Formats: sequence, C-alpha cells, structure tokens
Amino acid sequence: MLTQDDALRIVGTVPDPEVPVISVVELGIVRDVTVAPDGGVAVTITPTYSGCPAMREIERDITAALTAAGAPRVELRTVLAPAWTTDWIGPEAREKLRRYGIAPPGKAEPAGLITLMRARTPVPCPWCGSRDTELRSEFGSTACKAIHVCRSCRQPFDEFKAF
Repeated sequence: MLTQDDALRIVGTVPDPEVPVISVVELGIVRDVTVAPDGGVAVTITPTYSGCPAMREIERDITAALTAAGAPRVELRTVLAPAWTTDWIGPEAREKLRRYGIAPPGKAEPAGLITLMRARTPVPCPWCGSRDTELRSEFGSTACKAIHVCRSCRQPFDEFKAF
C-alpha cells in the first residue's frame, strides 16, 4: 500500500503537458495528496485558470501514475478557491523554466486582482539575461504565455505570465 509520501512523490513525477520541464506539483496546482486506510488516493488540484485545456490530461496522467504504482482507487478533487497563482511556482521550478527557455513569471497582482493591460517592464531573456527585450504578442503557444524577442541575442522566447 502507498504511503502519503509515496503518493506525493509519484504525483511529483507527472509533468505538466504544456511545460514538460516542470511537474504538476512544481507548478503548484497539486494542493493536497492523501491516502485513505483502504489505500485509495485523493489528490486535490486547482486549475491554473478556468477552462485550462490541459486539466483533463493532467487528471488522466495523475490517475495513470498512481494506478500504475498500485493505488486501488484515485479520486481527483478540484478546488477553485483560493485561485491558483504563479506565486505558487517555487524558485527551483522557475529556474527550470528559465533553463528551458521560458522567462519565469514575475510577482502576481496583489489581492488577486486581474489587470487587463499589463505594465510593460522588460522581461529578462532566459538565454542571455539581457533586459533589452521586446514583447511581440500577449498570446503565445498557450494562453498562459506571451512571446518576446531579445534584441541582444535575437532569440525568441516565451514568458510565463504572472496570474
């Protein structure tokens, strides 16, 4: 039978399907993992935003990983409050994003407010570190990313937007 530590470690191996360099635990969407006396595992998750198309795949991947490790039953619970924030991405995961070529998110808006027009401060290039970068599109490969170009090394890169 899996222990709670085993279950959390297993869930921590599930990569985010849109940013596979970090796990769903590192992304901060896994809020809790518990193991019942009968060995069933309950995983509480908070989506990055409502309508995130990756959530169904994440749920399938978590279930598959725990089932393969011997969990007789997996229950996924979705909790919407408090809302997920990029502040839940830890320093190690932010560094993994940078090494992968994605500018990590800055600090989220205070008190959960959503700014429709973001103030544009230079986003450091994850490749060379230059702040001489230019926003090309608020909409990147996924809704949570924006596209930038570095004027110094001329590399395009994604920025993981702060939420």
